[in-house]
Amino acid sequence: MKQLKLGIPKGSLEKATIELFAKSGWQIKLSSRNYFPEIDDPELACSICRPQEMSVYIEKEVLDAGITGKDWTLENRSDVVVVADLIYSKVSRKPTRWVLAVPGDSPIRRPEDLEGKKVATELVNFTREYFAARKINVDIAFSWGATEAKVVSGLADAIVEVTETESTIRAHGLRVIEELMSSNTQFIASKSAWADPWKREKIENIALLLKGALKADKIVGLKMNVPAPRLEEVIDILPSLNAPTVSPLYQKEWFSVETVISEHEVRDLIPRLLKSGAEGIIEYSLNKVI
Repeated sequence: MKQLKLGIPKGSLEKATIELFAKSGWQIKLSSRNYFPEIDDPELACSICRPQEMSVYIEKEVLDAGITGKDWTLENRSDVVVVADLIYSKVSRKPTRWVLAVPGDSPIRRPEDLEGKKVATELVNFTREYFAARKINVDIAFSWGATEAKVVSGLADAIVEVTETESTIRAHGLRVIEELMSSNTQFIASKSAWADPWKREKIENIALLLKGALKADKIVGLKMNVPAPRLEEVIDILPSLNAPTVSPLYQKEWFSVETVISEHEVRDLIPRLLKSGAEGIIEYSLNKVI
C-alpha cells in the first residue's frame, strides 16, 4: 500500500494540530515514548518532530509533507512547496509575530540605535538578514529558550522573539520597537512528493479538509421554523454565506429555514429573529465548511 509520510509538529503546536486533524476527520493517538503516533488512515504514516526542523526533513525527503511555521521554513531557507496557509496556533487563530524588543527603560527607540550592540534570538538567519539589509552592524547571538531573560539580565541589548499577545514580553518589562515578520502555520510538501500524482492528490485532500475545519471554527449553523406570512421578513435579516435553505413543513403554513453564519452574529440576531416570528431556533456547531 502507498503511504504518505506526514510530519506533526512537536511542542506548542502539537495539541492544536491534533485537534485540527480530529475535526478534519483523522484521529491521531500519541504515546509519550513514541515519535511515530498512530493515525486511523492506512495511507498515512505520522512522525513527530520539532517545527524548527520540519522544513529541513521535508526538503531532504525524509518526510513527504508536514505542518510547521512559515518562520522556520524561511529561517532554514528550505526549498519546499507551500500547500496551504493554516492560520492557527497554541493560543489563537491569529498569525504570530516576530518582534524586536528592548528593556522598557532603554534609550533604544529604533533598529538603527542597535548599531554595534548585541541581539539574542532563536531566529538567527532571518534576523541577521534583516539587519544586513538595513546595513546595521549588530552581533547576533543564538538563544535557545528564555530569550526574554537574556536582555533582562544584561546578556543582550535587545531580543528578537515570537509573540501572539505580547503578554510575556510586557511581563518582563520589555518594549517592542519593531515588528520583523508576521508568521503563521503552513502545510508544506517536498517537491518530489508534489510531483508524484498519488501523493499530491492525498496532500491536496488533506489540505482541503484542514482548511474546511479552520473555516468552520467561527461559523455556526442556524435552523428555525417560520410562519409563511413572516418568511420574507425573516429572510431579509438573515446573513448567510449563500442564500438560506427554505423548506415547507408537512401540512402546515410554515417553513423550515436553515443558514450558516458567523458565530459572533448569533447573540444579536436571535432576538431579532424571535421578534420577526421565528420559532424553535436551533444553533449548532460545524466541523467543516468546504
